[in-house]
This record gives sequence, structure tokens and C-alpha cells, in this order.
Amino acid sequence: MAIQNSTTTNGSDVTNGVNGVNGVKAGPSPLDASKLVVTLAEELKPLPEPESLVFGQTQTDHMLIMNYDPVTGWSAPEIKPYAPLVLDPMSSCFQYCPNVFEGMKAYLGPDGEPRLFRPERNMARLARSAERVALPPFDTSALLTLLKRFVYTEKRWIPSLPGYSLYLRPTVIGTRPALGVSASDSACLYVVATPAGPYFKGGSRAISLLAVNENVRSWPGGTGGHKLGLNYAPGFKPQRDAATKGYEQILWLIGDRITEAGAMNAFVVVRRDDGDIDVHTPNLDGTILPGVTRSSVLSLLDAHTSSSLPLPTLPKTTKIYTHEHPITMPELKAWSDEGKLLEIFGVGTAVIVAGVGRIGYSGWGDEELVLPHHEGGLGPVGRGLFDMLTEIQVGSVEFEGWCVPVV
Repeated sequence: MAIQNSTTTNGSDVTNGVNGVNGVKAGPSPLDASKLVVTLAEELKPLPEPESLVFGQTQTDHMLIMNYDPVTGWSAPEIKPYAPLVLDPMSSCFQYCPNVFEGMKAYLGPDGEPRLFRPERNMARLARSAERVALPPFDTSALLTLLKRFVYTEKRWIPSLPGYSLYLRPTVIGTRPALGVSASDSACLYVVATPAGPYFKGGSRAISLLAVNENVRSWPGGTGGHKLGLNYAPGFKPQRDAATKGYEQILWLIGDRITEAGAMNAFVVVRRDDGDIDVHTPNLDGTILPGVTRSSVLSLLDAHTSSSLPLPTLPKTTKIYTHEHPITMPELKAWSDEGKLLEIFGVGTAVIVAGVGRIGYSGWGDEELVLPHHEGGLGPVGRGLFDMLTEIQVGSVEFEGWCVPVV
């Protein structure tokens, strides 16, 4: 028979099972998708008109939630009506910011069924981010299974109009109810959703960037390569300051080296002497977030050159050479002065691909770098990537199994 050891944690009696044969304690329970409990809302909310949507301001009917206890492990996951969280004021998430999240989308395919875009990469990055701030581990496969069920539950919230989706925010926060400066041994993992429209209302356009190095988004040895809440708040004031100077986003620098454009990965398109194209993006040195869209863009550029999936806006004979390496502001200026700079664009889950129209930088005085004008703000490379990505995301084009049905 099993020997029961009773211990106390956080003021509550907890019983640990011990195997009577080999004397090994039963460890904390892993995240188990088969234990899902579904409690549906008795009354569903009215669906808003898609054109009225403001990003992140509309909550769907339900949420997915589970909690980790250091003794018992992961609780049974639950899909339940959307509601506020109840947390101890001393919770680690309020004090020391062990908060990580993901941004991903569900799309309706041509058959009317929901799909996810490369979701296993979001799950893997969420796990890496959680590990970076010492949050309890979880089974990424189990979480993806739960996420698919959650998306199917909220299927009616995915607008059917082109360019619309259901934005998903998986989040893990530390909930240890104590002020001691140490890792949180308790956590809450939850997923909420909000219907989302196109990033640019009224059609895409080029954005403006102010290059900044007096404030930094990330630094060598820091957390810029992970999706942590604490990476974003320090950028709010510099972003506000940039807006007062007439710029929409910040081009984050370390010294004169480019890291990211706002919350997007940056790409630079340069004409080669032989007429083909070089596409440059900062390498993943720990200061750059390894974006799912970034990885997808690099793969699609290589697919064009190999002719396995040509971009619709470029001649099939045009070769594209991708380069992951440091990019500096003097290099941008030199390419521009030589007439070789064709496009700069940022990529990310929310925007997909956004073209850049102009860049300001204190190192250039009052002079701005102005990019060639393109209809809709995107040049041939950026436009081809945007069109191809959106076709793959909804399942209209098949490419390497990136589009994943939820059922």
C-alpha cells in the first residue's frame, strides 16, 4: 500500500503519495490535456461588427486557464467563461515580473474551419521564455492540444472577412504569494482571445521610424531574445517621445547597430550589382526576438530562389540571397546614397509585413533616410511576402505544413 506523507505549503495541508515498494515520492502532476473541464457561458456575448474592432479591446466568451502548485503540480485545465483573475497582492508577477506571453492568430480557412499558423513554434518559444525567468515547466504538446480546443470553442468569434483573425494571447505569470526575492514556484497559465482586423485600417501604408540608442530595448546577456512582459514597458516612454517628433515607431539600436523596429523584426532589401537582391536581417544574438514571422519570411525568400514557391510579385528568375548578420546605421546610409536601398520592412504576428517610408536618426542631424515610394507602403519583396503569408495562413496555399487545422 502507498504511504501518505502530509506536508503543509502556503498554509494548506497537502498529501504526497509515496510508493510503498520503492519509496519514491510521486512528483508534481504534469499538464494533462485529457483532464480538461469545459464550463460554457450560459449567455453568449453579441458579436461586434468587424469594421468596428479596436485591437485588444474585445473579449470573447471564454478563457482557458490552469494553475501550477509546487507540490501538486498542474491543475486540471479549464475552459470557462471569461472573468477576472483572483491573485494575492504579494504574487511574484506584481513584484518581480516573471510574466511571459505569446502572440498568435487563428484564421478561418476556405472551408470555414479555424486554423493556426505554425503554432508549435509559439509553444516552444513560450516554454523557453518561461524557463528564462524560472517559471514552472509545462508540456508544450498538451498546451497546444488545449489551445486547439479553446479556438474551436471560440470559433464564432473569428471574422470571415479577408485580413481578419482571432488573436490569441497565451500567458504565464508567477503567482508565488511572498515578497522574498526568488523564483516563483507557483504559476497561472491562461489563454485569452480577441477578434482582430487588419493592422492598418483603410489599407496598408508605410510607417516612419525614429532610430534611438540613448534608450535600449535589449542588451547582450539580457532578455531580448525572449517574449517577456518586462521587455515592453521600458519602451513606452521612448515611443511616446518619438510620437511627439512625428514618428510612429522606434528603430531600436545598440550603439549604431539595428535590433528591432518597434516590436517587429527588421528586414532590409538591397539591389546587388548583378541585378539580383540581397535581403538582410539582424542575426539572433540574444538581443533579437526569434519571431515566427521572421523565420517564415526567411524560408519563403529561400523558397523563391529555389523555385519551390515563387513570390507572386517578383520575376521567377530573380534570385534572393538572405543574410543574418549585424546591420548598422552607416550601412543603411551607404546603401541609400548608392541608390541600392530598395525596401525596409518590419514583420510580426500583428502586422504580418509593414513597409517603412522614412527613418530619422540623431547621427544624421536633420537629414532623414527616405525609402522609395511604393503603393500601399510595400515594395515588391514586402508585398510578395505579405500576399504569400496571408494565403498560407488561411490554408489557400500549402507550404511545409505551416497551416494547422484545430480539428
